Amino acid sequence: SGLVLVKNPHLESMEEDVLYHLDLGTKTHNLPAMFGDIKFVCVGGSPNRMRAFAQFMQRELGLAAAGEDVADICAGSDRYAMYRAGPVLAVSHGMGIPSISIMLHELIKLLHHAKCRDVTIIRIGTSGGLGIEAGSVVITDTAVDSSFQPRFEQVVLDDVVVRSTELDKDLAEELLACSRDIPDFPTLIGHTMCTYDFYEGQGRLDGALCSFSSEKKLEYLRRAYDAGVRNIEMESTAFAALCGLCGLKGESCHFHLL
Repeated sequence: SGLVLVKNPHLESMEEDVLYHLDLGTKTHNLPAMFGDIKFVCVGGSPNRMRAFAQFMQRELGLAAAGEDVADICAGSDRYAMYRAGPVLAVSHGMGIPSISIMLHELIKLLHHAKCRDVTIIRIGTSGGLGIEAGSVVITDTAVDSSFQPRFEQVVLDDVVVRSTELDKDLAEELLACSRDIPDFPTLIGHTMCTYDFYEGQGRLDGALCSFSSEKKLEYLRRAYDAGVRNIEMESTAFAALCGLCGLKGESCHFHLL
């Protein structure tokens, strides 16, 4: 039916579902009226970037006069920001798996309560590239962990639950086709490696701690490249796992800064 799924039997018995970190709820807000016609959700780390993206979409869709601003739907919370431009929702998720996971749980429930159908969700963000030209855009086909495996390990109570991290390959090809109209940004499809840390986890030599040599770092990055990894960030495995389990058509696109 194209509806966004939730896989939690406890939700049905709850009198009210409070989306605490989004400052929204099923009793305090008419979620179907507010969000029922949403077709695209774009998420990214920075609130300011998502605000700028929403403003861009307002202009592209002809929905705003010059200089008109967009309102933060989650202004009552200081955790995340959410902006709307017609059928497009732009939401910030902060940095790292814990932050994006909290946001996605509540966002997915929001889309479910709003009875949204056939929603496409795309993560847009920055990343560190691996063996690619600076300024390239990497479209993720599969998110992998630090061992280059397509999996997301989530500790649930005292069990380690392993979930798949494959993204929608048809959507990846569609986005790659769209990129051919924008020659300024070299674009490719590749694996994205997700780490739990910005410094040691990504092999950086400039953190407060560093327990490896530059030679060991380079050897590891060569193995990552040979395994198909083309960029490194900190959210993609959780993003892919949650989208896949809840029936969301998802993709992840990253701009390589350096």
